[in-house]
Amino acid sequence: MTTKAIKKHLEQVINIAYKAGKVILDIYESDDLGIEYKSDESSLTKADKAANEVICAGLAKITPNIPIISEENKEILYDARKNFEYFWMVDPLDGTKEFIKKNGEFTVNIALIHNQKSIAGVVYAPVLDKMYYAIKEEGAYIIKDNELVSLVANKYHKTDSHLKIVCSRSHLNDATQAFLNDYTQPKLISKGSSLKFLMLAEGRADLYPRLAPTMEWDTAAAHIILTESGGHISQVDGTPLLYNKENLLNPHFIATANER
Repeated sequence: MTTKAIKKHLEQVINIAYKAGKVILDIYESDDLGIEYKSDESSLTKADKAANEVICAGLAKITPNIPIISEENKEILYDARKNFEYFWMVDPLDGTKEFIKKNGEFTVNIALIHNQKSIAGVVYAPVLDKMYYAIKEEGAYIIKDNELVSLVANKYHKTDSHLKIVCSRSHLNDATQAFLNDYTQPKLISKGSSLKFLMLAEGRADLYPRLAPTMEWDTAAAHIILTESGGHISQVDGTPLLYNKENLLNPHFIATANER
């Protein structure tokens, strides 16, 4: 797929994300979130399902030949998806816990994956009305208040004191605490959903250690936005974070701003 084609599709995906965000906000502002619990005890709301319908219908219309892997769709077995050259990776509502808590820290995540790598991504934060997007080798951007602004990650060094380290509001564990002990007077910032990556991309934080479970759809869209802003993400051992693995559970990883 050419960069021109990807740009055209991304414009359409941005519109789809806005529509999904509106559906989510309508439910967010209602009295009935329709909370259910999945077999793994994770929560699910009417908004997850409604946003998923909007996104999957929209993607199927603009790219009928590109498969969709979504958190809320029926699982596609590895034998059926292992040879996907391109596919959409979707989390219709990343941060369902934050949605239920009504703290606004949730996002719509849509990524285009090519040969196991994220090459384009859209992340929309409906409550904040911030639209983030990126295409490989084309830079990362945010649309806020009808203005388009380029995203540039901070330059930092791991020996700096007072580094801003962003962590999950819901998953601050012993391994993360041990990681923090290696830094001099770090400033800890709690944030939900893929907004943690976007704080790095916006230059508002320096490090995001994720030493707890995530799924591929939690990271795929924000991954390309962070790297196109000048940041970096890799497994703890330094190897790349890849997509469409047999098991869609991510390994632990470290996301960073631009290390100098």
